[in-house]
Amino acid sequence: MSLDLTNLLALVCGLLAVCGIGYYSLCLWSARNFLRYWRRRSLAEFAPPVSILKPLRGADPEMYAAFRSHCLQDYPEFELIFGVAEADDPAVALVRQLQHDFPERHIELVLCPEALGTNLKVSNLVQMLPHARHDYLLVNDSDILVERDYLRRIVAPFADPKVGMVTSLYRGAAGQTLGSRLEAVGISTDFSAGVLAARQLEGVRFALGSTLAFPRQSLERIGGFEPLLDYLADDFELGNRLAKLGYEVVLSNAVVATHLPDYSFGAFWLHQLRWARSVRDARRLGYIGVALTFGLPWALIALLLSRASRWSLVLLGVTLLARLAMALLVSKRVLHDPQIPRDLWLMPLRDVLALVLWAASYAGHTITWRGRHFILEDGKLKPLGTTTAAAKGGPEE
Repeated sequence: MSLDLTNLLALVCGLLAVCGIGYYSLCLWSARNFLRYWRRRSLAEFAPPVSILKPLRGADPEMYAAFRSHCLQDYPEFELIFGVAEADDPAVALVRQLQHDFPERHIELVLCPEALGTNLKVSNLVQMLPHARHDYLLVNDSDILVERDYLRRIVAPFADPKVGMVTSLYRGAAGQTLGSRLEAVGISTDFSAGVLAARQLEGVRFALGSTLAFPRQSLERIGGFEPLLDYLADDFELGNRLAKLGYEVVLSNAVVATHLPDYSFGAFWLHQLRWARSVRDARRLGYIGVALTFGLPWALIALLLSRASRWSLVLLGVTLLARLAMALLVSKRVLHDPQIPRDLWLMPLRDVLALVLWAASYAGHTITWRGRHFILEDGKLKPLGTTTAAAKGGPEE
């Protein structure tokens, strides 16, 4: 490679790093506005009965503690409905234990034997819905751990009839492996910041699987869960379809926690690649622009190509400061993540891997989900077969 071409590439990477600094600044501004918005807003005294739907498959780490946190809610009336596809699913024993420990709660276990589509989670939800008694519904993942005021915070915005969906941010409780810790750092220092930036720029036009709360009436207007049966990103689709109908999607200030498995590095890679290709299919044009958000990796590449020139050193220093400011504000002030002081040093490695994953997401259309291979076309799943090797590092969702 000629010197001139190397210098040109270094300058291009430097410009991309400057774009990244702009993105970090946007995230800082968005996080501050989010915090200010909820400081000034008082929760409405609106607490209708709620049906919590939790589709299950297998036993996740700390699952019982997550179940228990839902039973300890400071909320007038709610029910818990769990759904499994098979009667011998390992999660069944945990639900039975929960029923024993909380006899005062309405806790129902529903067998969902039919595979109605390629997304088995949504297939369960379709079969669970007839058992829900209340007009306000909440769906979240099996390993979501919540605070005692979670339901009050999530349901209160529905006092405004324009609100059709409430969702929430989450933080990952990392395991001991590098893959698990890298994922937790990414959630707290990058992914959540991107959600806040999207909220600031265009409003929330999607939802996160950590919390999907909605009135039954709004679900009926999009045809129920059935239209989502073959979509990988069912949470995105649900929120996006409600937003297109004119409903407001609210990002709550309630933050939940999810316990991340002890991923091997291979399982971490497959999980992140699945997520990247899911976002690519859901937001094709927007995902191209994600290249402009990798400020720190671009600054590092510029440093290498320019052989640590003075301008590249200054650029790297400014980029790193902006990245750290964004990471600390979001992880500490918004998410209250206690792990970040320990694992913040992993952020540069995680950011470089994120850039590689972004590029790799365009190299194919296959994804691995719970040991099964699929082709992803326009957000929909088409089965390719099964494998067990991919699941050795733990669940992939």
